[in-house]
Amino acid sequence: MASATVSISIASRIEWCRRQSMQACTPLEAAGWQAEEDGLWDALLDRDHTNQYQQSPTGVFARYTMGLQDGHALIHTGAHGAR
Repeated sequence: MASATVSISIASRIEWCRRQSMQACTPLEAAGWQAEEDGLWDALLDRDHTNQYQQSPTGVFARYTMGLQDGHALIHTGAHGAR
């Protein structure tokens, strides 16, 4: 997977999170989708805001870490696939 493909994959996931956030039934659900989007952005931009999310509700924190980890996995897979 090339770098451009990784960026497209993460961008698609970010867009999915945005659509889901707009359709969320509760503020907590919307916060979870936003947190996942933030985690994906942080992976893409090589930053980590885990400390900022640690005081969030458990589900929101879990969604942030899932986005961050998934983003890192996509980047890692792309880096090894480009060899």
